[in-house]
Amino acid sequence: MKKKYKGILLIICSAFCFAFMNAFVRLSGDLPSVQKSFFRNFVALLIAAAACWKDRKNMKIPKNGWGWLVLRAGFGTMGILCNFYAIDHLVLSDASMLNKMSPFFTILFSWLLLKEKLSPAQGGAVLTAFLGSLLIIKPSLDFSDFKASAIGFTSGVCAGAAYAIVRILGQKGVNKNFIVLFFSGFSCFVTLPWLIFDFHPMTFRQVLILIGAGTAAAGGQFSITGAYCYAPAKEISVYDYSQIIFATSLGYFFFREIPDRYSFIGYGIIIFAAAAMFWYNNYYLIKKQSES
Repeated sequence: MKKKYKGILLIICSAFCFAFMNAFVRLSGDLPSVQKSFFRNFVALLIAAAACWKDRKNMKIPKNGWGWLVLRAGFGTMGILCNFYAIDHLVLSDASMLNKMSPFFTILFSWLLLKEKLSPAQGGAVLTAFLGSLLIIKPSLDFSDFKASAIGFTSGVCAGAAYAIVRILGQKGVNKNFIVLFFSGFSCFVTLPWLIFDFHPMTFRQVLILIGAGTAAAGGQFSITGAYCYAPAKEISVYDYSQIIFATSLGYFFFREIPDRYSFIGYGIIIFAAAAMFWYNNYYLIKKQSES
């Protein structure tokens, strides 16, 4: 139960950090998405390297862990690039909705790869939270640009696969800091050629903002990696939708975007789904186990 509580707290923390990251990325202005992605991951790489150096005595990687590390990094990098592409070519709410398919796919890949069974109540909570998120982001559903829409959908699939693999790595005993380090380094390596051949000059303000985005991204990566190492996706994925509540709050403070009544209804639905999941995990399941 303590691990489950840690997983819940960490995934909420990751949602908060990723909401800040998105706000900083938007504040950075008109820069190529690949360039934003590189700086986002480079700052996270430095922070992860420092954390790994401090915890270097626990850096043993099992032989069967390297393949999963490459898969996690590959899916994660693809998810970031696809999400940034969708943001640049679709209505922002549509891109957000497609990326927020990730909790569904995290559960799906956890079932396929880890054989984690999903109860109807847990599936219902995730679906309810997703429906609540639609009231907040209000997608236009005008997917006339099929290419961008397909890429945006792919971002959600890749993110879900990456988080499920994080769970596998955690069960194999791979150090959480090293998972973040490997992913950040892999992403920087993949995006470096585009940065070299299509670099856009940045102002000092933009550099500072992207450093902030990278710092927030590092916090989000450390948190979500720890979350899925501690608890199964079926029990904590629903809390990932709290990012939409944080993002809307930051939208008001940074951009004076005022939520409408449908957004507040969406907040209530997401909070209800999270509370129902918390009750189900902590009372119903415990009671069922004690009876058996």
